[in-house]
Parts: sequence; structure tokens; C-alpha cells
Amino acid sequence: MTSSKIDIKNTTKGKLPSLPFENIKNKVLGKNYELSLVFIGNKLSRKLNNKYRNLDKPTNILSFPLSDSEGEIFINLNLVPKEAPKFNKTPTKFIAYLFIHGVIHLKGFEHSSKMEAKENKILNFFNL
Repeated sequence: MTSSKIDIKNTTKGKLPSLPFENIKNKVLGKNYELSLVFIGNKLSRKLNNKYRNLDKPTNILSFPLSDSEGEIFINLNLVPKEAPKFNKTPTKFIAYLFIHGVIHLKGFEHSSKMEAKENKILNFFNL
């Protein structure tokens, strides 16, 4: 881990957008939380989704808390262009949304209106 406590890895050929990943992570999880963010494709996404959620299909994001101060997020870049329009977002803003969704899950939130309100608060804070 680097001193920023966020490690970003891209395993795809896609180009990553310039987003404030570290600042978002710090705002939601704190500066001392160690986060691994991995951008993956459909194949690995499907494999992980099948293994951990028993769903034999790729998904857009998976979050894994490893401890109270450590976690991993996997974002499937292949699904972003297909799914972004369904959320009325550009691909870049959809990646930001997915990342925020993932860190809020790592904070302990489950899908709910409370989680959506928290997501919108962070999106607005970062003008996304």
C-alpha cells in the first residue's frame, strides 16, 4: 500500500477517468482506511460474482470488507458504457457513482433509501 492508503489497479485495456478516488475514500471511510480499487472486465467480474454471490453473470461492482480498516472494491469497466445511460450518467460519472456506492457498502450500509441519500450527499459534495 502507498502512503495514500488507496491502491488503484487497472487490469483492463480501458482508460481510467480522472476522479478524486482518494478524496472520496477519505471522506467516507477516513484517511487511515486502506483500500484496494481494482478495475476489471466481464470475465473476472463474473467469476467473483459467482463465487461470492452465487450469481453466474458479471456485475458492475463488488465490495469486500477485509477488516474494520481495510477493504477491496472491484469495478467492471466493460459494463460502464452499457449501464451509464440507464442511470442518466456519463461513463465517468457512473464510475464515480459506482465507487461511492462501493465505499458506502464498506462503511456498513445496505441497499436502502438511507444509503441512496448518503450516496447523493457524497456525489453533491464532489460535484459529481
